[in-house]
Amino acid sequence: MAQRHPAPATIVGFALVGMLPALLFGQEHAQSAPHWSYQGHSGPTHWGDLEADYSACKLGKHQAPIDIHDPQRTALPQLGFDYHPVPLRIVNNGHTIQIDYAPGSFVTIDQHKYQLVQFHFHHPSEEKLNGHAYDMVAHLVHQDGAGHLAVVAVLLKQGQANPLIQRLWENLPHQVGHEETVDSVQVNAADLLPQHTGYYAFDGSLTTPPCTEGVRWLVLADPTGISPSELSTFSQLYGNNARPTQPLNGRVVKESK
Repeated sequence: MAQRHPAPATIVGFALVGMLPALLFGQEHAQSAPHWSYQGHSGPTHWGDLEADYSACKLGKHQAPIDIHDPQRTALPQLGFDYHPVPLRIVNNGHTIQIDYAPGSFVTIDQHKYQLVQFHFHHPSEEKLNGHAYDMVAHLVHQDGAGHLAVVAVLLKQGQANPLIQRLWENLPHQVGHEETVDSVQVNAADLLPQHTGYYAFDGSLTTPPCTEGVRWLVLADPTGISPSELSTFSQLYGNNARPTQPLNGRVVKESK
């Protein structure tokens, strides 16, 4: 997931404690080199020891990402996507490529609305399905009025070109940590979605420090395409920016019918 967007939530009910909205974006736009990474002494196995605030990375019991297997099929609510085109706001934040989204686009889950605030990418996919990782994943990060988070994960499989991703890559920032606004380019997150939006649901966490738990995860079951050249462009920037999968610790993963 999600790039430092702390706000706890659960699959059934939510409880938020003392999270500042500014933290949603503080890490992404840092001007200095990140002190945590995906390799070596600052990599995922050490995140929990880098700062006291990161303790959930090693002590949390509902961490993400996960390997999804044997999900429980149930009558989950249909996801209602209401995304609109916005001017492109793109940043290479040192961990990923992120697109900050102007207000006014939502996903509705069981009559509860979450506003899309940003989306970003991981290579390979952080989530696995029956042990299989996809080539990439897009994490669409949403927040409700109380600060609770819901993340929609769109798995990306090498195949057909993705016009939206191509448009993003044509406007990649040259400077790490500097957000570029390209008013002449409109993007619509709806163009990332597969035709069918059945999904897996579970209670998880941020997948980057501070690994805060209580994030509502919705992983779309059907992947969408990304071309070999589009995949190559991202992998040259980020050869591996995926946290390893975490133990379920008794959590139930639900699958929509």
